[in-house]
Formats: sequence, C-alpha cells, structure tokens
Amino acid sequence: MHKKRIADTIADKLQTLIVEGSLKPGDRLPAERTLAESFGVSRPSLREAIQKLQSRGLLKTRPGGGTTVESSLNPEFVDPLISFFQEHPESRFDVLEVRHSLEGNAAWHAAIRATDEDKENIKACYEKMILQHNGDDPLAEAQSDAEFHLSIVEASHNLVLLHMMRGLFTLLQNSISHNLDKLYTLPRVFEPLSNQHKALMEAVIAGDPEKARQAAQDHLAFVEDSLQEIDKEEVRKTRSLRRLTTLNALQTEPNKNKAQKFSQDQT
Repeated sequence: MHKKRIADTIADKLQTLIVEGSLKPGDRLPAERTLAESFGVSRPSLREAIQKLQSRGLLKTRPGGGTTVESSLNPEFVDPLISFFQEHPESRFDVLEVRHSLEGNAAWHAAIRATDEDKENIKACYEKMILQHNGDDPLAEAQSDAEFHLSIVEASHNLVLLHMMRGLFTLLQNSISHNLDKLYTLPRVFEPLSNQHKALMEAVIAGDPEKARQAAQDHLAFVEDSLQEIDKEEVRKTRSLRRLTTLNALQTEPNKNKAQKFSQDQT
C-alpha cells in the first residue's frame, strides 16, 4: 500500500481546518516556524503542503504579507455580481430572496446546534451591531450587520451553507449597505429592525428553531416591504417633480413669447 507523504497529510489537515471553519477566509496562518512545530514536521514539508493548497485555490501567499485563507467563492464569480448589483439596484430584491431561503434554514439549524461558544459569538456580533447603529460610519454599520447574520449561519454547523454564505459575504454586505442607506434614514424603521435582530438572536440562543426561522423570515420580509415602499415613494416624488418641471416650462413659454412680441413692437 502506498504510504501517504507528509506534505499530503499536512495539506489534508489544513484543508479540514478551512472546510470546518476553524480557519476563515482572510485569516492569516501562523508563522512558518510556529506552524511546523505545531504539526511536528519540517519546514520544507510544510511549504510543500501550503503550495498544494495554493494550487487548489484555498491559500494565497503575498511577499511580506504571509499566507492567508482564500475566499471560499472565486472572486471572478462574486465581482461580476457586485457590478451587476451596482448597475441594477432593483436586483437587491433577488439578494433578499436568496437570503430568505438560506437564512431561515440557517436560523432553524443554529437554534438546534449552536454551542455555548457560538451563542457568545452571536451576542458579541449583535452588541457590536447595535453600537455601530449609533455611529456615523455606514460602511462599518453595514459590515457589523452582515457579520451578525453570518454568525448565525456559522452556528448552523452546515458546512455547505457556511461556505456558500461566506463566499457571498461581499455581495451580502453590499446588499445590506444599500438597504441601510435607505432604511435607516426613516425613524419609523430603525426601532423595528433593532427589535427584529434582537428577536432573532434570542430565539437562536433559546434553542427555539421554529421561532428562530420565523424571526429571520419576518425580518427579511419587513426589509423587503420597507424597501418597496421607499421605492414607491421615490417614484411618486420623481413623478411630482416631473409634473412641476413641465408646468413651469409651459408657464414660462407664454411669458417669453409676450416679452419677445413687446420688444418687437417697441422697435
């Protein structure tokens, strides 16, 4: 039987850490010497293992920047979606549909499977998000909002779901940022959103799967309804402005003709 090479064994162990979520996208690996000692292997064997994972698209190494975990989803896939989203703002409703499907199930599983460590992480993300709501940095606010929702997905302990959502994290953050730009300008919306996030957190921590799923879906339904109402209001404002502009133009034209006629009569 062919004996497995040391580099292959190390690569498998590192890949397992990435797949299980112990090493997250963007995480930097410990220094080469430290990592080699922890695995009890030589540094050349470790380097070979890292090169294998680089070829699989799981790790990337930058000169002077160390080795970090790659994004779960190829940026070549994510970037065009972001560009499309920016060019077609109405596509945010497509993002919400995806979130309805994924996050409702994630919340259900999280309520059943969340460990004490998961629950502490969800609480920490929630508290950070609430603090950011009172700040003046929309980007930080959007990121903390996304991290809160992602913490619940992580607590579901579904590896496929976890990596799908992590791969879409950039798109999710872009969606939330666009939504917050509109939603948090309305005083009547801020409090319900905060209450919905709290209800979602409490249901997961309490271990109530049905309540958790319902809280996630109610939250996203509220976001969708609010955005649609905002869009309708913007359409009404645009239509009203267009009518006023047209009316002013019509009223100006006769006065202009009268002025021209008076000028001609004087000459």
